[in-house]
Amino acid sequence: MYGWDLNAYLDHLGIVPIATTHSCFSEKFGIPRQPLLADASRAAIELLPPFNDPEAVVGLDQHTHLWLTWQFHQVAGQWSPKVRPPRLGGNKKLGVFATRSPFRPNNIGLSVVRLIEVRTHPKVELVVAGADLLDGTPILDIKPYIPYADSVPTASSQLAEQAPTLATVNIPPPILQLAREYRDNLGTDLPALIQQVLAQDPKPAYQQPDPERIYGMELCGFNLQWRYVDGAIEVVALDKLEREVAG
Repeated sequence: MYGWDLNAYLDHLGIVPIATTHSCFSEKFGIPRQPLLADASRAAIELLPPFNDPEAVVGLDQHTHLWLTWQFHQVAGQWSPKVRPPRLGGNKKLGVFATRSPFRPNNIGLSVVRLIEVRTHPKVELVVAGADLLDGTPILDIKPYIPYADSVPTASSQLAEQAPTLATVNIPPPILQLAREYRDNLGTDLPALIQQVLAQDPKPAYQQPDPERIYGMELCGFNLQWRYVDGAIEVVALDKLEREVAG
């Protein structure tokens, strides 16, 4: 009836976004593939009317982590019963429900993030760390993470038993100094963020490193560029992006 149109489906259910995301990630490429892998990332979860009542977040600061339910709002195309997860190099198919692929019947995501601050003025927003969320991501729900109920010490995953091996990231001193001068209202540590994002190796797993190829992504309003040299990642540029202001 609704195909992959999540907005039509949510309309039918009476579900509406309660918040929007202001994130350091302005494009999908380069976002860590799981939450909390880049703790230096910062995002503001801004509550929308009529949910932006300060009363709605009373007591939230008693929790260190939150569950965010959200919408893959920039995923295009139909869902498929089988997908190619990056964890397996993009060459092996698994059932969609055995993966965290964004190409799902309802395009709904779930992330655990670390809560840094609850702000109620001039707007109601939550400053969080470790978010794997694209700028503008609609938030459908917010719940506290409860360690005794949500953590399962005996849980296992044969496909993802351990975190990926981190790559070595080299940032030349002039670029490192430029990153250190970056300031925003969320307290982002840009040098640490660059290190953590690139250490996850954003390129597709099936691609072989080519020292002649320059990769790039938008990060915190910069064009970050890097290449692969002798098994390590070398940052080659960090250029401020000029945004046109609509008149």
